[in-house]
Amino acid sequence: MITNTVEYEKAEQELRDLQNRLELLQASHPIGSKGFAKAGIRKMVARLHEELALYEGSEEARESESGSSPADLVSPN
Repeated sequence: MITNTVEYEKAEQELRDLQNRLELLQASHPIGSKGFAKAGIRKMVARLHEELALYEGSEEARESESGSSPADLVSPN
């Protein structure tokens, strides 16, 4: 579970790495080859998407509780 921005950034990097790995695997192995490896990578990607979404949702909840929204943080310039 992601609990801070450092872990969030690490998870984003891991997600990019997994997506690149999947693309390479798909390019080098045709359909029907390495299917379990591809499925495993897709499952890890899905898990990371869920964790990132949970963290983003919790950040939004914290911001709304404190009375500020992301729009309040944007400079008008």
